[in-house]
Amino acid sequence: MKNTKYYTPYEVSLHNTIDDIWVSYLGKVYNLTPLIKQHAGDVLLKPLIEMAGKDISHWFNPKTKDIRTHVDPLTGCVKYYTPSERFLHVPPPWPCTDWPTDSGRPWWRETRYEEGVLSGKTRRLRIVNTLTSQEQTIEVCTEESLNAILNRYLRYNAHAASYTWKHNGVRLDMDKTLGDNGIPDEDDEFYQLRMDRERYTQAIHLYFNDDLTEF
Repeated sequence: MKNTKYYTPYEVSLHNTIDDIWVSYLGKVYNLTPLIKQHAGDVLLKPLIEMAGKDISHWFNPKTKDIRTHVDPLTGCVKYYTPSERFLHVPPPWPCTDWPTDSGRPWWRETRYEEGVLSGKTRRLRIVNTLTSQEQTIEVCTEESLNAILNRYLRYNAHAASYTWKHNGVRLDMDKTLGDNGIPDEDDEFYQLRMDRERYTQAIHLYFNDDLTEF
């Protein structure tokens, strides 16, 4: 999807403090900071805080997109499966008078915390500025367009849009992905051949257009 924002696992991992908590699960990225602030002091936040910046897909059933369940061997009842600790919005395993039954939609079913999509595969990319001879290697998402990659590169060059982006002398379509532009991800092949991918990173060359477009 054109307007989808993709994140690398590393980008998610940077949000790992109590004042800035992101997690990923089932292929999406969520900003739980508002949730943590809303329920500040609740002991059931502890498992979420401990997993800040990490993937928690193992908490979920990928088919139902709900928390995993199991059958309690003592009661025969289906219950949420939380082998580490019970967390926010998971009901207690037994009847409890202080459990609010009107807490509303559980946080994992809320779309308002969604930030974007976790990349299924990232790759390294060399970007060479032919005007200044400067070169940066950045991690990008295979699913994102060249325009999205340009936005990642702006931290190194605020005038990146003033350049024509080429690979092997061919002008690139900025609305397409690297793969769709004929720049294959060769990581698997390098692995099979026992080659160091760091030494054979694909390169894009930037050619200045003689203007100063700035985002």
